[in-house]
Amino acid sequence: MSTDSPGSRLFARYPAAAMALYAVLIIGFAAVIWLALADLIAQRAALASSVDLLDRLEARHGNADAANPTPGAAPSGSPFLGGETITVAGAELLQRVATAIRRFGGNVQSSQVDLQGSQAKSDFVTLIVSCEIDEANLQKLLYDVEAGMPYLFIDQLTAQAPQAAANGARMSVLLAVSGRWSGKK
Repeated sequence: MSTDSPGSRLFARYPAAAMALYAVLIIGFAAVIWLALADLIAQRAALASSVDLLDRLEARHGNADAANPTPGAAPSGSPFLGGETITVAGAELLQRVATAIRRFGGNVQSSQVDLQGSQAKSDFVTLIVSCEIDEANLQKLLYDVEAGMPYLFIDQLTAQAPQAAANGARMSVLLAVSGRWSGKK
């Protein structure tokens, strides 16, 4: 019984053929690895492009609430908080204010939605939010909250200067913001 196969005998007889087959296999494996890496790099570039486009669209959408391109023009959108229930309206109010705070570099520390406050009979929802924000961005935040849609009203504003006069210290701000819910749809 012989363990020699026809391929072994061929490569023993022609060592150049064995070397050529080995080189073809190495080049083939290298090409597969190269194509996989090129595809991975292309996918990463497409992801980065998509993330950049999403950031630009979110920035444009977020600034559309506050920006009035023509003087005297009313902002677009509903003047009332939306939602099937007053709880959903409270969540929309919280999302709107938290987005505005983050847009101007602030951090929300705590928030409380008051659905049964003193104005609850008038379908008003009140949000009390505590945040940290730079002094220079506080006015921009207040304008953004009051100028956009839905109509929101700042009922209370308490601002406390930073404890230490260090660079990067931010103000502690307590805001009470209210908006009217449109009621059941």
